Amino acid sequence: MRLVNVKPDRAVLLVLGALPFALMAGAYVIGSALRLSENPNDKLLPALTTMANSFGRMAFVADPRTGDYLLWSDTLASLERLLAALAIVTVAALLIGIAMGLLPIIGALLRPFVAVASMVPPLALLPILFIVMGLGEASKIALIVIGSLPFLIRDLAMRVAELPREQLIKAQTLGASSWQIALRIVLPQMLPRLIDSVRLSLGPAWLFLIASEAIASDSGLGYRIFLVRRYLAMDVIIPYVAWITLLAIVSDAALVLLQRRAFPWFAVARAS
Repeated sequence: MRLVNVKPDRAVLLVLGALPFALMAGAYVIGSALRLSENPNDKLLPALTTMANSFGRMAFVADPRTGDYLLWSDTLASLERLLAALAIVTVAALLIGIAMGLLPIIGALLRPFVAVASMVPPLALLPILFIVMGLGEASKIALIVIGSLPFLIRDLAMRVAELPREQLIKAQTLGASSWQIALRIVLPQMLPRLIDSVRLSLGPAWLFLIASEAIASDSGLGYRIFLVRRYLAMDVIIPYVAWITLLAIVSDAALVLLQRRAFPWFAVARAS
């Protein structure tokens, strides 16, 4: 039997999926034990118990200077920035993407500009944003928007262009206006695809957020990571990175659940 025809059952899928994580965790434990055996004060690969204690301290012990529980205050600050930016990106991408894909005039006007904007490295614009908008929340949110919006617009515009032409022709035959076509035919089919696009944008959005917080901020997960790096506090940095990863995974799972609940027909159409 050819390998291309071998389909593992559910149990094998779970084992294969967990195997890379187990190997990575095992390699870390072994490497940490070897380094700590040579130097008990080694900070590069702290023991799992050390990281657990540091995580507990950041999460459940109030900071003596501010009185805040740092992990939760940092998480709240970062999520507020991220959610605000994604809300702006989602609405703008939906409006502009549908307009570009549905209306040839709008497409001709904006497609070259959006294509060029998508090629500009967003992190290179960070100093400009800080100069123009200051070091407050607006510049951090703007970086995420600038980094994510062109991709979403181009993706949605292409999705609109891929819709069967027969749908638009039939709607026009029945007397539908451009506005009605956009609202009743294009928009319902683009919403689940928009969720897919937002899911793919979560990773870059977190990257832009962490970068902006690291350079100019007094709160947030990125700020805390780059603050403690000067002390080589890997026992804090690694748990924070794991926490950010967990937040991203939960966000992705929430979007998948939203897509399945709000648009059950989309999963059926995709499977077929």
